[in-house]
Amino acid sequence: MADAIGAGGIPLAKMTKVYLKIKAERDKLSAEYKEADDKLVRQQDKIKSTLLGYLKENDIKSVKTDAGTFYRTVKQKYWTSDWENMHKFILEHEVPEFLDKRLNQKNVKEFLEENPDLLPKGLNVDAEFALTIRKGK
Repeated sequence: MADAIGAGGIPLAKMTKVYLKIKAERDKLSAEYKEADDKLVRQQDKIKSTLLGYLKENDIKSVKTDAGTFYRTVKQKYWTSDWENMHKFILEHEVPEFLDKRLNQKNVKEFLEENPDLLPKGLNVDAEFALTIRKGK
């Protein structure tokens, strides 16, 4: 079967080899990009820290320059370390909007495998074949 001919009369082994070569080149380019991008992010972070320090030291919210304006804002993030009590709170105060509207893929899959006769109304399932290619030994 390894000698079989694929699209355009190209042997499947050759198509697999070319695919893996392209994958390796993409991985290399991705790593090079990530390295260069990380370096730029670190440079930006240093500048951002300096500018935030300037605003804090001078107790001001913004500075307008010829090149542009920089200002500080407060970003807040919320999370819980106690999901049991958070669920109780959400139910008690009827605030389901505290949660994002998305399903945990792994948990839904496991539930459906364990309960094939139970299908929630409105649940959509999308499935497609995927191709995995591994390098030969």
